[in-house]
Amino acid sequence: MADMNPPDFDRRAGKTGEERSGKVADYRYKRPPQPEDKAIAGGAIRSRGPGLLPRRAAHPRRQRQAYAALDLGTNNCRLLIARPSGENFTVIDAFSRVVRLGEGLAASGKLSDAAMERTMAALQVCADKLRRRNVHLARSVATEACRRATNGPAFIERVRQETGIALDIISAQEEARLAVLGCHILLEQGHGPAIIFDIGGGSTELVLIEPGDGPVPHIVDWQSVPWGVVSLTDTVTRRGEGSEARADRYARMRKTVDDAFAEFGERIASFAKHEDIRLLGTSGTVTTLASLYLELPQYDRRAVDGLIVPSAAMRDISTRLSTMSMDERGTLPCIGQDRAELVVAGCAILESILDLWPADQLGVADRGIREGILRSLMAADFAAEMTREAVRRTRDESLAK
Repeated sequence: MADMNPPDFDRRAGKTGEERSGKVADYRYKRPPQPEDKAIAGGAIRSRGPGLLPRRAAHPRRQRQAYAALDLGTNNCRLLIARPSGENFTVIDAFSRVVRLGEGLAASGKLSDAAMERTMAALQVCADKLRRRNVHLARSVATEACRRATNGPAFIERVRQETGIALDIISAQEEARLAVLGCHILLEQGHGPAIIFDIGGGSTELVLIEPGDGPVPHIVDWQSVPWGVVSLTDTVTRRGEGSEARADRYARMRKTVDDAFAEFGERIASFAKHEDIRLLGTSGTVTTLASLYLELPQYDRRAVDGLIVPSAAMRDISTRLSTMSMDERGTLPCIGQDRAELVVAGCAILESILDLWPADQLGVADRGIREGILRSLMAADFAAEMTREAVRRTRDESLAK
């Protein structure tokens, strides 16, 4: 896993570069700037390689340092703290809580007081973990709920004042890029194009990739739609009870998502005809359905992360779940009451993706944005460390003459 350049967008798709957001280090958790750090202190660290970590051994001091990634989504608040370990990293702490930040957002356009209070409680836990772990560099991002809410910026400022966490509202493009960085290594082997998708709470990102010159795939095209499990559930409401009403609602969900994906589907149609297409999904939807496919009595990340499942089986499970009542879904292992309502919207989104990208197999990833952030931070810090060491060597050689 060598040092590598970031995946970029193909000019054929009309993209000329990345939309990088500026804040990398949460101000309260980064170490004081050193004399050689002036070029990078206080702003975004420019990385030679935000993919996997370089092959060469890291500096001993760096191996002891902790890095953190916080992802505040529409439905979940997730934190990952890790240390470099050879070419990868070792997780030393983690946190995940369903906060439903985007609850009611589709109707009101604002984050509700109750949703913000739930989220603040989770972020206080994250802030405590960051302080206890003495995190060297952290990046905290917020996605669709804060992008859409009219009071999103005010909430971000409240979080900064009360917890010290500087959340960065990232673009949908940056969200897609980080998801690819975090999970692309789980793609099936092959030479054909692939779609990596992330079904979130407030949006879904699809990224078309092709094998690149190095280990990081080449991003050809991408699409983000404002339909995730929360936003789709809140928007496509029930029209009664019973099997017919459930079928009608599911059909309306499917049409809503199909319409949103239509333009992207046209752009990638020629790629979808390749005989070696591959598909990889990262989200609670695909990991939950994979758990049902394995008939797990309770969720087991080790069994799910990296699993390859027949796409037809995932479609069958989606269809079956859509016909069940919420109480029936709530009794199923790995779903429970927390996911019983939202999983149907996830199934509708997944089936739409399977329609536009008919791969025989679906890869399942229990990793994504946070892992992408960690790899970016560690690779950028490694590059900065190498620069500082080069400066010191040059200075020492000059003094020795």
